[in-house]
Amino acid sequence: MRNTGSYVTTTTLSETVRAFVPRPLPPMRPALASDCYVDRCRVAELALARLSGVGGLVPSVEWLLYSALRKEALLTSQIEGTQASLADLFDDEAGLAVSNGADVEEVSNYLRAFRLVRDQLHAPKGLPISVRLLREAHRLLLDGARGAGKQPGELRRSQNWIGGTRPGNAVFVPPPPEQVPALLAELERFIHQPPEPPLPALVRVALVHAQFETIHPFLDGNGRIGRLLMAALMEDWGLLPEPLMYLSGYLKQHQAEYYRRLSAIRTDGDWEGWVAFFLEGVAEAAQEAERGVVAIASLVAADRRRLLNAPKGSSTSYRLFEMLPMMPRFTVEQVRQKLSTSFPTANAAVKLLEDLGIVTEQTGQKKNRNYSYQAYVDLLAR
Repeated sequence: MRNTGSYVTTTTLSETVRAFVPRPLPPMRPALASDCYVDRCRVAELALARLSGVGGLVPSVEWLLYSALRKEALLTSQIEGTQASLADLFDDEAGLAVSNGADVEEVSNYLRAFRLVRDQLHAPKGLPISVRLLREAHRLLLDGARGAGKQPGELRRSQNWIGGTRPGNAVFVPPPPEQVPALLAELERFIHQPPEPPLPALVRVALVHAQFETIHPFLDGNGRIGRLLMAALMEDWGLLPEPLMYLSGYLKQHQAEYYRRLSAIRTDGDWEGWVAFFLEGVAEAAQEAERGVVAIASLVAADRRRLLNAPKGSSTSYRLFEMLPMMPRFTVEQVRQKLSTSFPTANAAVKLLEDLGIVTEQTGQKKNRNYSYQAYVDLLAR
């Protein structure tokens, strides 16, 4: 059996525990067996290439990014127990009241963190993928009431544990805090210095995510930052031109196996099982995202035809329609502001889309009405 780390004895909350310290990447003695990834990598890379290709089906890739990023933000947060729905997130972005505001805030914070990372990676003088960048993302992720006591943006300075009611009965105890900086520095080196012999980029993404989760460098938010790191690496290493895939959907669907595979690396040295699971997940998630792009493109094209064939169609209604995939919940006042037009003109455009059955009014009231591109919302929430 491969030795993937060692145990050190440490004391936390007056209990003596054995904390696991992982060996540096890549797996050695023996090296990672190629039969766990060669065929699976080929299938996953093909699925990613197909997903990249179907992005051309819609007039704006920003539409796809809008929905894909929000689905990833929602699903990665749900893995950690957040109860917000996609409709809640859309309502919040439209300035409408939501009942579970704290959960929605956590999803919104993930979006802000992911946006920060992408902006830095795309900026000519932006930060590369690094511990510093992940700390900045973590600061945004834990911004707000729930994260106030969890040292946002800071590496942990105390011992944490996973599972169990106390350190003594924990499922897993990550490395002691004083070892975290060196372990992260080693992980950062692996990210920027490909190993010899080389490994496929997708395999390296799998290894990095598992190692990050084992180090567990923050007091809270490790799972979400670790999954954000996966998405960032896939874009940064050219596996996808944009983050159109929401891998957290697959991980949420197979959550028990996700955790079991990560645990088996530490307990059994089974890197191969984790890598195979991850690659199968990438292939399935990319295929699911591809089906989603085709469905969105079909829905929007069919609704656009209905609008273009409507006798009362106007330039304002056309402009409003093209905004809907990035503004699926809205008020007339928001339309007026977005289109820089008068309230009656905005109201007439909304009324036309409502008469055509493209949008629906949600409140049933005479005043303070809000609208939804409901077929689109339902499609994304499937």
